Order: sequence, then structure tokens, then C-alpha cells
Amino acid sequence: MNAAGSANKANNPLWLLAELTYRCPLHCVYCSNPVDYARYGSELSTEEWLRVLREARALGCAQLGFSGGEPLLRDDLEVLVREAHALGYYTNLITSGVGLNEKRIAALKEGGLDHIQLSFQDSTRELNDFLSHTRTFDLKQRIARLIKAHGYPMVLNVVLHRQNIDHVETILEMAQALGAEYVELANTQYYGWAFVNRDHLLPSREQLERAEAVTNRFREKVGNDMRIYFVVPDYYAHRPKACMNGWGSVFLCVCPDGVVLPCHEARGLPGLSFPSVREASLQWIWYDSPGFNRYRGEGWMKEPCRTCPERVKDFGGCRCQAYLLTGDPANADPVCELSPHHHVVVEAVARAQRPAVTARPLLFRDDRNSRALSEATAPLPR
Repeated sequence: MNAAGSANKANNPLWLLAELTYRCPLHCVYCSNPVDYARYGSELSTEEWLRVLREARALGCAQLGFSGGEPLLRDDLEVLVREAHALGYYTNLITSGVGLNEKRIAALKEGGLDHIQLSFQDSTRELNDFLSHTRTFDLKQRIARLIKAHGYPMVLNVVLHRQNIDHVETILEMAQALGAEYVELANTQYYGWAFVNRDHLLPSREQLERAEAVTNRFREKVGNDMRIYFVVPDYYAHRPKACMNGWGSVFLCVCPDGVVLPCHEARGLPGLSFPSVREASLQWIWYDSPGFNRYRGEGWMKEPCRTCPERVKDFGGCRCQAYLLTGDPANADPVCELSPHHHVVVEAVARAQRPAVTARPLLFRDDRNSRALSEATAPLPR
């Protein structure tokens, strides 16, 4: 074990995110996939994914999310679900609904899939289809009914941002009409494509407060019939979140090409090399690889995190956000009001109080834009 690993003994991982593919029929402007995803290598084969599932379960992972891209684009999804069920995972399919039909959902149910989370972009056909750059609103409505018909709880996810946050009430009414038991109103967190499009997406404080008030009133109206989660964007918090419950603490992400990450955004951090399951075992990667040990524990921390009493709760915040906003992943997350770089967040929030005016066009997630961003020499604005 390397020095960092010796000093910062890791717990067993509990949660595996299997990003089966970066391919996706949607082109969402806030997609969390890497902006340069088009340059990455070939996807893991079925046998390689089966080995990953077995190794992760042996390490202690109990919760498994099948994600992407769109995981339904993998023809072997049913095979992977059956194996995951046999291994004892609690499984969750995170999907746009594109590619799901009666035959496939029946096979997934028979294979032991526990949970399906369906995404919408908005409660209106026009904005849903604009934000995803596809005609999928009517399809999503059909898929929602299909999920209910097969006995799954209706779990609806809508990513909120400046373009749709004023529609929260109609979004919740749509969820109620679809029989949703759980609704996640997940305000955009600014990584990946959302960071590129931040000036188009970051809501104003007034929008955020109004949406939260509408959500609270709706909660009172529906009571326990619908669980509603409203996730505030980091930029409007005073202290950072404990990202993934701490770097390399409980969560690991396996990317489509086999690269293993402590969070799904860590691939873009400079100076770190993350190994692939094609090169090493998950056990070695989790416990001993330099990438996973780099920000474990407290030894890496600089001031003000090093002596802050909150460090045992928030672990200095998000390393990826620190890098995106300050250029150094070892800095305190600038969301924290104690960070010497907090002004970067304050300035972004101040711009959001005005009508969105930006020279950078709204960029949809697609291969052409991904290749262009991969080749760009200028850094993204902070």
C-alpha cells in the first residue's frame, strides 16, 4: 500500500455506479458526462462488466446504479441485471426511457431489477423536447405508465435550472397525474456540460426561493402520497456538501471504457491517473491506487480546511468543483464562504440575478460539440 493509503485507511465501498455507455439519444445541455467523452476508448464487453459486478460485490458494494449515457442502448443490460440480482445488489436503472418497451421491462422485472428512475426535462412538450434536443415528451409519458403497470414505484427526476425552474408547480402536477411516489427536483450542479452552459442555466435567487416555496406548498397538499426532494444548487449554499460522503469513502464509478473514479467527474482533474479495470483489480484500485488515495483523509488539506472544525463533516467540499472554479483541486471548495476563492461563486450568483446574457452559445451535448471542446485550447470560463 502506498503512503497515502497507509495514512488514510479506506472503508469498503458501498455504492457502485456502472456507467455502461456514454452513448445517448438525448442531447441535454446539463449532462454530467465529460464534455470530451467522444475521445474515450471502447466500451467494456459484457464479460468485463460481469467481472466488475462480481469484484465490486466482493469488496462490499450493495447498491448498484446502471447509468450512462443511456444504459438501455446496451443490448446486454438484461444480462447484467440478472447477474447483479443473483449477486445480491439492490439495483437501480437511471434512464431517459428511450429504448424501454413492454418486452424489455418484462425481462428486466423477471431479472430482478429493483428500481427505475425516469427523467423528464420539463412538464411541457415544447421545453422538454428543446432541452433534450429530441422529441421524447410523449414517449416519456408512455414509459411512465409502463413503469407503473409493471409494479415499479414511479420515481421521477427533473433537473431544474434557469430555463424550467419557474415550471415547478406544473412539473409536480404532471408527476402527480402520472402517479409518482417519489420526485427529485434536482437543481443543476455545475460540472460537465452544465458548467459549459452555466450562464444559461444558473437560476436567480428569486427563482430559487419561489420554486422552493411552491414545492413546500405542494408537499403540504399531497402529504405522504408523494415524497418530494428539492436539491438546492451548491452555488446558493454557504457551506460545501460532503461530496460523495468523502473522496474514496463509499462510492466508486466505473466508466464505459473501464476507468474507475471516486466520483463521476474526477476524470478531468489534472495530475491524477485513474486505472482501468482492464489493467488492475477493483480491490487494488480502491485501496491502493494513487488516484483514489490522493484526497482521502485530511493530509492533503490546505488552509482554511486544515484547521476548520467542519472538515470532518464536509471534507473540504468537492475536489472537482474546486478545480473548475480555482484551477487547483486541493483548494477549499469555493462554495464555502470561508474559502479565499468564494468570490468566484459570489460573482457567478450575481450574474444570475440579471437576464442571461452570454457570448457563449447554449451547447447541446453531442459528438460534434464534444470533439470541439476536446480540441479547445482555451480553458472554460470561471
